[in-house]
Amino acid sequence: MNALLLSEYNKLEMMDLPIPSPGPDELLIRVAACGICGSDVHGYDGSTGRRIPPIVMGHEAAGTVEAVGSEVSAYKVGDRVTFDSTIYCGRCSYCVKGDVNLCDQRQVMGVSCAEYRRAGAFAEFLTVPARIAYRLPDTFSFAEAAMLEAVAVALHGVAVSEMAGGETVLVIGAGMIGLLLLQAARAAGSSSVIVADVDITRLKLAKDLGADQTIQSSSSLVEEVLRLTNNRGVDIVLEAVGRDETISAGVDCVRKGGTVTLVGNISPQVNLPLQKVVSRQITLQGSCASAGEYPQAIELISNGKIKVAPLITAVAPLTDGPAWFERLHSREPNLMKVVLDPRNKEAELNVGNPR
Repeated sequence: MNALLLSEYNKLEMMDLPIPSPGPDELLIRVAACGICGSDVHGYDGSTGRRIPPIVMGHEAAGTVEAVGSEVSAYKVGDRVTFDSTIYCGRCSYCVKGDVNLCDQRQVMGVSCAEYRRAGAFAEFLTVPARIAYRLPDTFSFAEAAMLEAVAVALHGVAVSEMAGGETVLVIGAGMIGLLLLQAARAAGSSSVIVADVDITRLKLAKDLGADQTIQSSSSLVEEVLRLTNNRGVDIVLEAVGRDETISAGVDCVRKGGTVTLVGNISPQVNLPLQKVVSRQITLQGSCASAGEYPQAIELISNGKIKVAPLITAVAPLTDGPAWFERLHSREPNLMKVVLDPRNKEAELNVGNPR
């Protein structure tokens, strides 16, 4: 099968690899779409330390069932499916409680680290446990379905923030996850959402997707947020960057007793303004991947409360993957989500086409 292999850092090659065989509880998926995640781009250059070559990356994917394992009864050949990026055991204490993202045996598709190596979906085929798969509505294009993983991540970030409705929210970072956090907060009943970013083009998109206010991030971010909230601060900050300066700004922008939820994960370590957190009794909440939000994500995209099509910059053949990685890695302006299609035909350029 054709696969896009990270053979060494900053080098992706099309390779002919063996088609995997599904285990008794697994599905063999013919991949129809796989999105390039920001974490894949950081893995491409080795900055995360979690994509160790050689590895087939890719975890935001969808396709059709090509074969089923001997113990699988819920799916059949030809079913259109997506699947979680987290492979969880289903048996540990965390899985039993529903916290599958914290599974003791957790693996992430397309990631290789000290604990495990799991091939990803930048390939014509891959195998996944049937327990992590979800059937797709016929109205979904495969490109839109490849966005479900990111939508589920955003919904989880809002869920762990314990929004009850009526909150004022600040989203820091208008990249892919930030724009989905904006929409997820809206769907959860926030009274107002402010979005901050350095990129004015992304802020325009945030406005189009429902932001009440946008702020071009600068040294005046905190002052502007306090002005917009009558010097009180927002109830919840959804931080979608993961750097010293943005986390510190989030702490300064939230009200006393408010919550700063950390979704961004670029820097492995940051400086914490401890006295502000303690003296203002701020909750710092981490958010990891998703934990069962896929059905909700499918519903919200289906009913139009979350829009993903405006976030898809391009759908391209898998063979164009190296060039797209280079463009994303170089931070070419106005690129958002690029979806690769490994099928042996032209890529699905019309994301409204369900097939």
